Amino acid sequence: MKNAEIIAVGSELLLGQIVNTNARFISQQLAELGINVYFHTVVGDNPDRLLSAIKTAETRANVIIFTGGLGPTKDDLTKETIARHLGKNLVTDQKALESIEQYFARTNRVMTENNRKQAWVLEGSQILPNDHGMAPGMVLESNGNTYMLLPGPPKEMEPMFRQYGYPALASKDAFQEKIVSRVLRFFGIGEAALETEIIDLIDAQSNPTIAPLAGDGEVTLRLTAKHVDEGIAQSMLDEVEKAISQRVGQFIYGYDNTSLLSELTKVLKERKLTITAAESLTGGLFQKEMTSIGGASSVFKGGIVCYSNEVKHNVLQVKQETLEKDGAVSEQCALELAENAAALLGADIGVSFTGVAGPNELEGKPVGTVYIGVALKGRPTVVEKLTLGGTREAIRNRAVKYGCYYALRNLKESQNA
Repeated sequence: MKNAEIIAVGSELLLGQIVNTNARFISQQLAELGINVYFHTVVGDNPDRLLSAIKTAETRANVIIFTGGLGPTKDDLTKETIARHLGKNLVTDQKALESIEQYFARTNRVMTENNRKQAWVLEGSQILPNDHGMAPGMVLESNGNTYMLLPGPPKEMEPMFRQYGYPALASKDAFQEKIVSRVLRFFGIGEAALETEIIDLIDAQSNPTIAPLAGDGEVTLRLTAKHVDEGIAQSMLDEVEKAISQRVGQFIYGYDNTSLLSELTKVLKERKLTITAAESLTGGLFQKEMTSIGGASSVFKGGIVCYSNEVKHNVLQVKQETLEKDGAVSEQCALELAENAAALLGADIGVSFTGVAGPNELEGKPVGTVYIGVALKGRPTVVEKLTLGGTREAIRNRAVKYGCYYALRNLKESQNA
């Protein structure tokens, strides 16, 4: 089994000037090859600290991939440090040097002497051409380990790895086991409650593995299986998912990189239905998020922000009696907002949001009190009451997610009825 460590070199990463997106990209690529990634390391432009990082990586990985530090300046020390550590010479790769010289000639710029440094490579290494920059990458086998050096800029690193680095690793017989992952997305159940329901499955895991992760009001489970046959790995995931679904399937709304909004839009398109919203608490946030989804114009009619009681009554025709007796933050108000919005805009579904985001209570209701109404044509209107915690922004954002979830749930229930 091959285990990898990714070492990103550059003080700018430690200073927070740029984000280490390279490690994420390479980890995803290595997973397809069946190479485990257990550590990401970031080290500044210092040869002693880089050498220490290399020695540590060698104790826990046999594939070590470096990004950054291959440039022309004095602080680009990755090649020099690795060469000294492995007892290798640095030699000039003529093809790379010619490419660099042609670049400067083509752009009518003077090539300084230090740019020749970018053509240096570890003697005996396999060269990875740089089709989008100057410094080539390289792969070297030494002392039973594989060392891969890649440039730091993602626009150079990513195409280099896809075209040359990935095949270089895939050609090694020991890397044939595939890692296949599937993410189950949950809403309406907390991380602790979800874990309690499937704790025996988590405790018994080996292959596939089950990894919970809590997000902003959501929970995901990443299922990962390893096998030389990808089809068998997928079947292994199917079995685990089936066991999980039998217990908490009602909370699963999608897979992998989807979102509640994307799933809601997809179902609306499939059923050729339209939606609208009446927003008090969320002030148009649902509509903003809805219209951020490509193709939403085919399902989203538009909506009304009804922050004041005057707009609730005069535009959305909420009864004055409701506002005086029950208040704007009430089940009855949410019901009328959802139903009247759908009727006024001629939509199949009306979703309403009313509540108290803070910082102060309203109508005697504490901060976090939220009512969400869903009026679906042909079905009784449903109003859900929530008590949400967090900041004003968090309450509003979570309310939007709950609105999507309740609308999606009602659509699925109507289809199964």
